[in-house]
Amino acid sequence: MSISLSDIRKAKETIKPYISKTPLLLSDQLSGLFKTSIFLKCESLQKTGSFKIRGAANRLSQLTKEEASKGVITSSAGNHGRAVAYYCKLKNISCTVVMPSSSPKNKVQAIQELGATVTLHEHRPTMFERTEQIRSERNLTFIHSYDDPYIIAGQGTVGLEIYDDLPDADMIIAGVGGGGLISGTAVALKSLNSKIKIIGVEPEGAATLTEGLKKGAQVTLSKIETIVDGLSPPNAGKLNIEISKKFVDDVILVSDNQIIDAVKLLLDKAKLFVELAGAAGIAAILSGKVKPGKKTVVILSGGNLDLDRLKSWI
Repeated sequence: MSISLSDIRKAKETIKPYISKTPLLLSDQLSGLFKTSIFLKCESLQKTGSFKIRGAANRLSQLTKEEASKGVITSSAGNHGRAVAYYCKLKNISCTVVMPSSSPKNKVQAIQELGATVTLHEHRPTMFERTEQIRSERNLTFIHSYDDPYIIAGQGTVGLEIYDDLPDADMIIAGVGGGGLISGTAVALKSLNSKIKIIGVEPEGAATLTEGLKKGAQVTLSKIETIVDGLSPPNAGKLNIEISKKFVDDVILVSDNQIIDAVKLLLDKAKLFVELAGAAGIAAILSGKVKPGKKTVVILSGGNLDLDRLKSWI
């Protein structure tokens, strides 16, 4: 199934009651540092602290009454689970979230505070198998965090907002986990401006989209070696890989330390509290692996940073 600009525009109307239109800020200090215009799309200020509410609200709005009455389940490193739990609390839907045992405590607690049940799972590459086991036992509806057309269309609304605010942007940079954000945003922006460059950024220890594009098919990593919890699913989505083949110009890899440096830079220069996954785009520029365009937008995908981690880096 393909995703079109009309799907994303429809999603925009569907999710209006559940999201905020986040600001696109020109950072004078980062622009001076990188000698070009750097704009920050602040999804770190979004409801639930990340862009994930966009896709979650769009997908969950499609539930039938019967599905909603039985409840839903998802697997997540934190942000998607929080978004699903937030929507479910609003609609009084039972919600279970399967999370890696290594998930930051702040993300686990945030989901529990919304009334969802959290099940921790030790082995990240088999998260989906554990989730399917629980789903089958309880007859729940599974809400995929990235490989779903409604999720992708919802995330693509980030691209619509960027275009509304800065139609002459020439480069968009975003972190890549499962690929929902990069693929949805790419469809939206490439459909509106075919010349714009779309760049994805992955941690070196979780190169899911990179490997998927190399193989031309979904690749499940046997080992995930990164502290960037928001960019470390076991694979990139099948649909996301197909979209990325067509619309994403490049995917580059950065180290965990480069992402940590980007988190600190954003806090110091932009005065923005951004989690590791959200800082990946800045890490790509800071490390010299991506040369920004004249008007570059970096999507700060989330702001749910664990304070204990931050203390250990400063």
